[in-house]
Amino acid sequence: MSATPLDTTNNDPLETKVTSIDTYALTIISDRNRALSATIYRPKTSVKTAVMIAPATGIKRQFYHNFATFLAEQGFGVLTFDNEGIGESLTTDLTKCDASLISWGRHDMPAALDALQDEFGNATYHLIGHSAGGQLIGLMPNYASIASVFNVACSSGCIKNMDMPYKLKAMGFMDAFIPLTNLTLGYTPADKIGMGEPLPRSVARQWRAWCNGAGYIKTAFGKSVHTHFYDELSMPALWLGFSDDDIANSKNMDDMIRVFTKMPIEKRILDPKDFGLNSIGHMRYFSSKTNAKAPELWQMAVDWLNEQSQ
Repeated sequence: MSATPLDTTNNDPLETKVTSIDTYALTIISDRNRALSATIYRPKTSVKTAVMIAPATGIKRQFYHNFATFLAEQGFGVLTFDNEGIGESLTTDLTKCDASLISWGRHDMPAALDALQDEFGNATYHLIGHSAGGQLIGLMPNYASIASVFNVACSSGCIKNMDMPYKLKAMGFMDAFIPLTNLTLGYTPADKIGMGEPLPRSVARQWRAWCNGAGYIKTAFGKSVHTHFYDELSMPALWLGFSDDDIANSKNMDDMIRVFTKMPIEKRILDPKDFGLNSIGHMRYFSSKTNAKAPELWQMAVDWLNEQSQ
């Protein structure tokens, strides 16, 4: 949810020409037999640490291109991907797409992690999650392969914990726009209001239900989610939040963190002004413009990955 339309393309030009990595497309087949589009960023040196970037709801993998390139230039192998029904992983009419948040976490993300392991053997494997990309990892049956988690703007998105006037805008999107467009169009055109890509109806429906409850996916435990691993994940995790993020505010970060009962989590709430920035919010951490002005922010991810790979 956003007070103003968000730039979810993130096509800012790179500062320097990339010469130290190879980048190529990859097609992943999930255990739902769905083709997922991915991109591999491979350093031209041996890779000891490999990273899967799990995207936010409705955000294409190209949004993370500059950040993924940066990580690869630091020697990390990186995989980005589009969830089913998003970007180049939309392989049918959107009204016929039966992808859901649950299928993203249970099928797409595990397939992406398997592909990361296939591409970069003999490495340690880490997950960088943006919003939903960090929320859904407790659905991954192969979670044990993940050595650490670095989450950005990850929270429950609980509407009741949001502040006015943003709360009213979130309610309008969740409780009016989603049900109305799902009913009339068969999907949610989130792109029309600057919220990423058009969403399959079940994705939007679950997003609405979980943000109207507590603990996000916890709302579905015992209902549509009968098997999960949120009580088993115990890898170290760093969760970054930003003081100007209306969605992943401190209360909502805590609301989501409570669902991961065994995960040792370091939570940091950062003020953009401390880094000479006017705003970061829910999306701008991954902008190369943010990195150009405050390189220490992306360096936090590098430092974390280096520490956890030792």
